[in-house]
Amino acid sequence: MSSSSKNVAVIGAGPAGLMAAEVLAQGGAEVTVYDAMPSVGRKFLMAGRGGLNLTHSEPLPTFLARYREAMPHLKAAIEAFPPQALRDWSEALGQETFVGSSGRVFPKAFKASPLLRAWLRRLDSMGVRLELRHRWSGWDEQGRLRFQTPDGPQFVETSATVLALGGASWPRLGSDGAWVETLVAKGVQISSLRPANSGFAVAWSDIFRDRFEGQPLKGVALTFGAHSVRGEAVVTRTGIEGGAVYALSVELREAIIRSGQVTLHVALRPDLDMKELIAKVSAPKGKQSLSNFLRKAVSLSPVAIGLLQEAAKASGTSLTSLSQPNLASLINAVPIELTGTAPIARAISTAGGIPFSEIDGDFMLRRLPGVFAAGEMLDWEASTGGYLLQASFATGAAAGRGALKWLSS
Repeated sequence: MSSSSKNVAVIGAGPAGLMAAEVLAQGGAEVTVYDAMPSVGRKFLMAGRGGLNLTHSEPLPTFLARYREAMPHLKAAIEAFPPQALRDWSEALGQETFVGSSGRVFPKAFKASPLLRAWLRRLDSMGVRLELRHRWSGWDEQGRLRFQTPDGPQFVETSATVLALGGASWPRLGSDGAWVETLVAKGVQISSLRPANSGFAVAWSDIFRDRFEGQPLKGVALTFGAHSVRGEAVVTRTGIEGGAVYALSVELREAIIRSGQVTLHVALRPDLDMKELIAKVSAPKGKQSLSNFLRKAVSLSPVAIGLLQEAAKASGTSLTSLSQPNLASLINAVPIELTGTAPIARAISTAGGIPFSEIDGDFMLRRLPGVFAAGEMLDWEASTGGYLLQASFATGAAAGRGALKWLSS
């Protein structure tokens, strides 16, 4: 194709879409980015509220393994745009990065807005156009892209299209999964969208919920089956969430799909073995209440003690009636019955989407020549820790390279 015909539409102005736009513009394409929202990168900015965990510093083989069964399909894209390349890219935009104590990588500014502003300035200087409040609704009979806009329907003819519309989590920020029906109508197979890195529902008692909603359980270890994770969890009004919960969310979600509900065990003092715990709970209590005793002798927080009381009540007993060995056992294996996953609209990310069997090695949809897909639309998932953004950036870059290859063929 001639350079004048290299006009590409990128639909979705999140990290995957904007990275595809950058790669395309660098390759000489005329790029327009369309988004349904009034501003770009809304979910990206929300992610930055917690510090914008861009990627992770662990060795690449370990990093790649975090993508589980999707790893073979994402490997080439991430190797072509690995964590160090993402850090270099950020620093070229004036946003230096650093490695935190957990190995996670953050911008020194610790937020997304300076990086996004610098990125948009660069894209503008490269000639990338932005068309906001343009909601994509498929193609018309002539194969033109169809958008709903404040000025009515608009139709756009392009040489190639990159879809980067996200999953279905946080729909108010733009990712509502509406693209699923559009692609299914074109014969594209879609794996059902499911919540990933989500919280889970728990039927707390009114007393526990009203007192401890929003309280963190710090330094705990969560165990489900053969899987155990140390970290932090947070009691919510409807259940439990937090980093350690998200790390187990795949196993928990799939078990709930199979069985309806599952039991998660929480070790409140995972640094203490059973012998040490029994010794601590066997110390003279004097006139202290059991709650004060556990707070002082075992260093348990009020929410941790409340969780023990909740578990004892659910089993039809009370904490005060437990023997010291049984109390020690409960402290490091508090059972929590999870009755369901939190709604997908509240999940951090989405599992499911376009299976890799539906795209070729250039991220082009096999059933729709010239149409590429990237980011969370694809059927992969990973835990938090920088893996989500890294794969979104990397697949966006890969789709951009694929579209350039298509344009030059």
